[in-house]
Amino acid sequence: MKVVADLHIHSRYSRATSKRMNIDEITRYARIKGLSLVGTGDFTHPKWFDELSTGLTLVSGASLYKSIKHPNSPVHFMITAEVATFFSSQNKAKKIHHVILTPSLETARQISERLSQYGDLKADGRPILHMNAALLVEEVMQVSTKNMVIPAHIWTPWFSLFGAFSGFDRIDDCYQDMTKNIHALETGLSSDPPMNWRLSALDRFTLISNSDSHSSWPWRIGREANAFDLGRLTYDEVSDSIRRKNTHRLQFTIETDPAYGKYHWSGHRNCRISLSPKKAAEIENHCPVCHKPLTKGVEQRVEELADRPPGFRPKGTAGYLRLLPLSEIISSIFGTSYPGTQRVWAAYNSLISRFSDEYTILLDAPLQEMSEIVDPRISEAITRVREGRVKVVPGYDGVYGQPILLEDEAYDAQIEEVSHKDIADFM
Repeated sequence: MKVVADLHIHSRYSRATSKRMNIDEITRYARIKGLSLVGTGDFTHPKWFDELSTGLTLVSGASLYKSIKHPNSPVHFMITAEVATFFSSQNKAKKIHHVILTPSLETARQISERLSQYGDLKADGRPILHMNAALLVEEVMQVSTKNMVIPAHIWTPWFSLFGAFSGFDRIDDCYQDMTKNIHALETGLSSDPPMNWRLSALDRFTLISNSDSHSSWPWRIGREANAFDLGRLTYDEVSDSIRRKNTHRLQFTIETDPAYGKYHWSGHRNCRISLSPKKAAEIENHCPVCHKPLTKGVEQRVEELADRPPGFRPKGTAGYLRLLPLSEIISSIFGTSYPGTQRVWAAYNSLISRFSDEYTILLDAPLQEMSEIVDPRISEAITRVREGRVKVVPGYDGVYGQPILLEDEAYDAQIEEVSHKDIADFM
């Protein structure tokens, strides 16, 4: 059974999240995207938990849920949340985000009861907890050994396991004796499996990819995901596949090009400066405009910790595919930075009507058939994305990267070093 899963999203109760991130909208757009399984996000928030309790129904024997209003939808929900732990280690402030997976609303309620003593769960869908990372894992696992804690977007500068500003250099330093209960790592938009394969210390962990979406629009939800081949869609089969690093079940992850992520290169958004790791190191990581420290990018941070050369692949690892959201492919062809225009939606919906869902279009739809429905340039761009023939101006310091879909090879030189003045507002 083929299952595409995005296990890390947010509800409308999280800060800076669309008010349309409710059960109905998530169900609707997850199906259009081609997701079979989506995380609920934010189960620790009391109001969202109430909506989940009244809006979802348990699928018998699966420890997963479906929308009560849309029982015939193929979309299943797993009960999930993201939390932030703020603590001090070796006299330095640490701010680490974690994804929690749990098999039921009842176990979710018990987790929330335990975590409520460490922070105000009503304040945000992704609450701040004043506890260290090891204690979080201990509290969650004491509720049920079926629960999972997964370090979130592990390379982003500000709030992650290996974050340049508030993270660690070693997983064991963060989770201490609870590292034994950490089985997977979330790569985040700004890194992908090949970047993580450069650290031998990560070989024992399963790499997963999720959208961390704050919007139900298809260019956000499912932009990164996990592709499983399961005997049956259940919580246990999904979690065991991750826990056991079973590459027969978790077959590959769906990634955006890491350059598309908001923190891939080092830079300064306000100064419109972005630099490759080599260039940033040459100027000792200080902005050439304002002379303040740069926001260190993920690629540079990986380079600092890597003990293997680029291109190394350890044994027993799942595959990966690089894709871009269909809406953003179309909007790039039409020359607009916003994927939600009427013209973009018209082309998008034409393709969905013919091929059912976005992943089918991105992975399998024939070029000729697509060209009969939409502008042939869109079909060509989709094919280039599918074949890995796309250039991306790297993102930096909170600015998304910019895909260049139909340029010729002469564009390569421009990607090596750019000021980003023309894309500073590309968000």
